[in-house]
Parts: sequence; structure tokens; C-alpha cells
Amino acid sequence: MEINADFSEPVVMHSDQIEWQPSPMKGVERRMLDRIGDEVARATTIVRYAPGSHFSAHTHTGGEEFIVLDGVFQDEHGDFPAGSYVRNPPTTSHIPGSDTGCTIFVKLWQFDLADRTQFSKNMEAGLGAPVGGVATAKLHEDDREIVTYSQLDAGATLTSEAPGGIELLVIEGSVTGNGEVLARHDWLRLPEGHRLSLTAGDDGAKIWMKTGHLRFAGAPRV
Repeated sequence: MEINADFSEPVVMHSDQIEWQPSPMKGVERRMLDRIGDEVARATTIVRYAPGSHFSAHTHTGGEEFIVLDGVFQDEHGDFPAGSYVRNPPTTSHIPGSDTGCTIFVKLWQFDLADRTQFSKNMEAGLGAPVGGVATAKLHEDDREIVTYSQLDAGATLTSEAPGGIELLVIEGSVTGNGEVLARHDWLRLPEGHRLSLTAGDDGAKIWMKTGHLRFAGAPRV
């Protein structure tokens, strides 16, 4: 399966226009944003857990990174409420689920295979003082990528010309720019050489963003 597998092209996905598709586990559905592969895949996905649903135990051979969009995600490592950012590097394993239901944005098979740094954090906890109406927290940085979380006041503008490509998810609110209006849970991916400029709507916006990583994009090495 290939979905938005040409990383040289800009991509916009409006979440509310994507049908939920069942996963192999009852009660777990997904909206696929990009994908190379079938059940073992390099994938970027919004996943919805119904109350009481769980995935079976599995190992993340290629790593897993996710943010909790609503509800509480759970595994044997703890409870992760909305606003959590989690990195489970290659070789880690868990039994994920949610007693009350949750929605997460998850990226699979996009780690350096030598990465062993595992952590979780509250995205808002690291926010710095606003500059031009934009407050930003750096969630993760390594030689391959920089991951940030930003809160934009109404009318504030977020820009980037980062090398290696840009990807973002609108967590809350809305933004306008790059020829698009992006609302809650909409996703944008820009290849290297494209400039990002987004202005927040009347309710402001909360944005998760990753830069630099598209230089390493491609099919997972199974």
C-alpha cells in the first residue's frame, strides 16, 4: 500500500474528509495520512481507540512516536492524557489501549534504527515566552530532526524555512497559509525547499511540527 509516498511533493490532508478505516484490532480505527507498506509500514496515521479497546502486545522494530489528541492513552508504562508526546524507539514494546477511549497521531518506522532514547512529556510544560504571539516548546532534537509544539495567538504567524522538509499537524484552532485553510487535525507536509507561513485564526492555534526528517524518508527496512 502506498499513500502520499512521493516525498518530493507537498501534501495536505483534511482530517474530516478522510474515512475511518478498521484496524486488525476490534475498536481501533485509523485515518491514514501517509503510508508505505501494509501492516508493517512506514506510516503517519490518526488512530482512534474506542473505550475499552486494546492492541495486542507488539515490538516497535522501527520505532513509534505519537501525541495524544484527546482522551487517555494507556499501556503498561502508564497513562498518557491529551497533550502527551511519547517516543518509543526501536526494540521497545508495549500493550496499548484505552479504558475511556482516545485519539492519537502516530508515526511508525521513522526512527534512526540505532536510537534508544525513550521518553514522554507534557507538550505545554516546555513552552517558552511568546515571541510575536507564538510560544514554542522544543520536544526533541537529534541529527535527523527537530520536533516542536507551538501555541499561536489569534492573528499570529508561524514561519519556517527549515532544511530537510516540514511536517505539521493542527491540534486545535485553525491556520491559513501556503494556499490552504487548515483546521483541527489537518496535516501538512512540505518537501525541502518549500517555505512555511501560517497565520492563526480567531481562536488561535496549537501546532505540532517536525523539520529535517524528510531527507531520510522512504520504505521501512524490515
